[in-house]
Amino acid sequence: MAEGVFSMKIGVVSDTHSKSLPEQMVRDFKDVDLILHAGDFCEREQYDRLSKINKVEGVCGNMDGPGIGAFLPAKKIITCGRYRIGLTHGEGAPKTLFEKIRTAFAGEKIDCVVFGHSHHPFNETIGGVLYFNPGSATDEIFAPYRSYGILELTDQGIQGRVVEVKNAR
Repeated sequence: MAEGVFSMKIGVVSDTHSKSLPEQMVRDFKDVDLILHAGDFCEREQYDRLSKINKVEGVCGNMDGPGIGAFLPAKKIITCGRYRIGLTHGEGAPKTLFEKIRTAFAGEKIDCVVFGHSHHPFNETIGGVLYFNPGSATDEIFAPYRSYGILELTDQGIQGRVVEVKNAR
């Protein structure tokens, strides 16, 4: 990598609900600089499993008990190079989720907002901010398919990619 060139790869997951992590995701996350988890680990052991793969930044979701809530906030901002990434789980009904996510970091200079809760992937830039939901890597009931995400940060910007778990369902 040339001097002064910024490049960072971030694995993104949400709503794992203490279920077994897909091997495909585990392999991919060994090759990232950081893992972001947007809540609903459900048990501390899920956080610990991810921490054995790579460094984890996470937030508490609505299904997380005191074992998670005692050490993870409901939202946080992570600085990666010149980028600021807002991380939160989300709450409420599907029709109000995006508005709550959009306003969660009002007044903050944010380049990307990573969220979960819906189990549905979302990857869209609105008003210069990337809103990224990786879906759920473990849900086989409510999610359209099992998925996780990769964020690529470079000097040119942030790009999100939703990765479908193969051999699911």
